[in-house]
Amino acid sequence: MNMRKAEEEKRRILQGLLAVSVLLGALSFGTAVFGQDAGRNESTESTESTENTDPEGVLSSLTTYEIFPGSFADSDGDGTGDLNGIREHLDYINDGDPETEEDLGCDGIWLTPIFPSPTYHKYDAKDYMDIDPDFGTLDDFDALLAACRERGIRLYLDLAFNHTSTEHPWFQQAAEYLKTHAGNTATVDPDTGNLKFTSAALSACPYLDYYNFAAEAREGYSPLEGTGCFYESRFWSGMPDLNLDSEEVKGEIARITRFWLDRGVDGFRLDAVTSYFTEDKNKSIEFLSWLTDTIKTQKADAYVVGECWADQATIADFAKSGIDSLFDFPFAGQDGLIASTVRNGSGAAHFSDALEEAEKVYLAADAHYIDAPFYTNHDMARSAGYYSYDDGTKAKLAGGLNLLMKGNAFVYYGEEVGLKGSGKDENKRAPMPWAAEQTASGETTEQTASGETVLSETEPADENMFASSSVTAGPPGMDPVDLKYGTVADQEDDPDSILSYFRKAIHLRSTYPVIAAGDTKVLGELSGDQVCAFIRSPEEGDLSNPVLIVVNVGGKAARVDISASEEADGYRILAASLDAQSEESAKAAKEGNSGGRSGGRTGRRGSRNRSGQEDSGSGSSRGSADTPDSQDGSDGEDGSDGEDRSDSQNTEELVLTSSLDGDTLTIPACGVAVLTQKQ
Repeated sequence: MNMRKAEEEKRRILQGLLAVSVLLGALSFGTAVFGQDAGRNESTESTESTENTDPEGVLSSLTTYEIFPGSFADSDGDGTGDLNGIREHLDYINDGDPETEEDLGCDGIWLTPIFPSPTYHKYDAKDYMDIDPDFGTLDDFDALLAACRERGIRLYLDLAFNHTSTEHPWFQQAAEYLKTHAGNTATVDPDTGNLKFTSAALSACPYLDYYNFAAEAREGYSPLEGTGCFYESRFWSGMPDLNLDSEEVKGEIARITRFWLDRGVDGFRLDAVTSYFTEDKNKSIEFLSWLTDTIKTQKADAYVVGECWADQATIADFAKSGIDSLFDFPFAGQDGLIASTVRNGSGAAHFSDALEEAEKVYLAADAHYIDAPFYTNHDMARSAGYYSYDDGTKAKLAGGLNLLMKGNAFVYYGEEVGLKGSGKDENKRAPMPWAAEQTASGETTEQTASGETVLSETEPADENMFASSSVTAGPPGMDPVDLKYGTVADQEDDPDSILSYFRKAIHLRSTYPVIAAGDTKVLGELSGDQVCAFIRSPEEGDLSNPVLIVVNVGGKAARVDISASEEADGYRILAASLDAQSEESAKAAKEGNSGGRSGGRTGRRGSRNRSGQEDSGSGSSRGSADTPDSQDGSDGEDGSDGEDRSDSQNTEELVLTSSLDGDTLTIPACGVAVLTQKQ
């Protein structure tokens, strides 16, 4: 039984206290207790948690920032991002002061794998209890963790337990034994078709049982050179699958999670949970349940989120494992509900209905489940390419819809500045564009339309934290990336930038924690094709106040009669307005223009994808997002793909921000209004 299934009353009290602490900007995650010995801790016994802010995983974070370390920030000038580079830019993510608004305000960071690995993406570990030299050392990790603690940032590591690298000592020792010990060392297991090794062989080399070996070629298996054997490798020949039925392997996994939890990490992102056992969902769920329970036993307040790239029903099935969260893929990517709603400028009611339904489905599977909404990740085409000729308005609204979802919302680095990249995986992991790359002579590298790199004269870089040499080279083999909306330095002081919008949206989640923790109730009387409205109410015992959220996904401003819904009665304080359109873009839309293209600088090149091979873009990506979309020209027009259930009316007035006059809410195109009740 999962340890977070504690008594209900205690859970409610803790949730209410956490909500109040977030509202007051005083979240404290305690002092990290680091292992005194940098070596491995071989014990698998349970330990007392070093923190108790959220022992049942009720709300581990409001907003988590995903970082691909090799592309984020370079601290030593070698072209590769590293842990010290991340530490130097923590104030960009969260400066630790809830009163400031210059930071993003994220209170969690997810690092994609940082363990020693032969590939740039590091999803094939050759040592789960060390840091890849490209990224730094264990001391560097401890320094990063300590700096996160100072700012109230929780840190999550990415664990891929489906497979290791072929360079992992476990696999190498098993392979060496098979090369030198031909003969009666194994029989064929009639149930699995894999080799079943003799006790003598396992005594001589226990790692034979760590992987799945076969005596003949099978689908999903690769030949082991120098032997007559084959090994399971579903992802790629360089990634041999672990035998997750093995108790010895489970023991190793428990030692790995214990090692990092003892060091002070706050939890884990689990890679590809649907693939723990090929085409055996029940066994994968069973293993996920074991892994979650193991982590919770070691640290009760650890947060665990899994990658379950599947439909809603399958996600609900995996939620029964007791894991805290699973990424909500039906809303994500260029074919997900967020992008389709924003692209069409219609279907608002369908979107809000889907929010309400998702909560019901997931909570029916596990009453303590926390959704993990996200818009894009490192396996998806970058979202800035989803909307043809967008001036940034749609990119903002889409990010806002993600951040208005219930649960622990995730933001992929660069998403907040409109970074582009599609096709092969390297392009989706392009360098974080802190500032234009400058030479010592004060020249800036630019990219011409033909892709030629040129130098142009420019003024010396501004003396700020972003105009630095921390821009990475990106993965080897990466195609040039267009900085359509400019760099972080370009956007940081622009109130109409995508970055400014994301900052406001994330801080809104922190100011009103009920947005992340409350339950959704759609107001059908106020929801239709262009506008949707829903109340986010706290659970019983939560001390947060409810909010009414009204979203206009269309290209025209709209007026909404709040009095048309009895449940909206009392919500007459306009607490916040998220405005996606600038005055320039609003005028262009009013005049019938689609918004001009923004120029931009380009990034650099990159390397191999997760499988170590060149990616045609047809794998984990849902397709190239940088081609013109015929539907995108409808921006500024009312959609008509659903019945309009609201009394909202379009207005041709130039409306830049929401306003409330009595019962009438005026909300701009692609705008969001948050209302609270009168006290």
